Amino acid sequence: MADDNAVTLYSNAAITDAKKNPFSIKVAMAQMLRGGAIVEVTNLDQARIAESAGACCVVVSDPRKPGISRMPDPSLIKEIKQALSIPVMAKARVGHFVEAQILESIGVDYIDESEVLAIADEDHFINKHNFRATFVCGYEANGPFAVVHFAAGGIVTPADAALVMQLGCDGVFLGPEVFDSLDPYKRVRAIVQAVRNYNDPLELAQASSGLDDAMAGLNLSENRVERFGAGDTY
Repeated sequence: MADDNAVTLYSNAAITDAKKNPFSIKVAMAQMLRGGAIVEVTNLDQARIAESAGACCVVVSDPRKPGISRMPDPSLIKEIKQALSIPVMAKARVGHFVEAQILESIGVDYIDESEVLAIADEDHFINKHNFRATFVCGYEANGPFAVVHFAAGGIVTPADAALVMQLGCDGVFLGPEVFDSLDPYKRVRAIVQAVRNYNDPLELAQASSGLDDAMAGLNLSENRVERFGAGDTY
């Protein structure tokens, strides 16, 4: 069943034996995330906030800094996994099957073959059949294996979350900027409620109420716009 354009692993029998986690189990694992919000975190405190606010899963990422983005520190992933009762996902670069091997070896529940960490390359994505872990990735990398559809990017308010759910998405990803607000718990909780009740305007009104303080720090202001060029262009 392996794709001719996929990276194939040959050296590790434990990983290449697809029977250890058949496709039906991977499908079931993906379905478990339906109707939920997955929150990206960079430390244990954020992970605990996400879980307490009702996130269905956290995705651990490397703290954003200049230079190349890579998979997060395995010790951080293990610390978060030990502390939480919800599934833990972690990011690996597109096509970097060794990062995926490492993540699987430490017991992550899902691997995000992330187009954020590396440019999408549909000719060299990881062969998912060589892994027991369930993968989450962009459509091009997922191909015929796509079983749930999550929206990512620009989900800031409960109304945003309900919009993509009404358009047919199965859930949402929330980026780490959610923790830039004064009350990240309140904001994540409101979006979780919107995902769960996306067709109920009264519930959405309730979830959207009183979020001004929770949204502070997330809106553009003069101090948050980076000026560049000689002509004061923004």
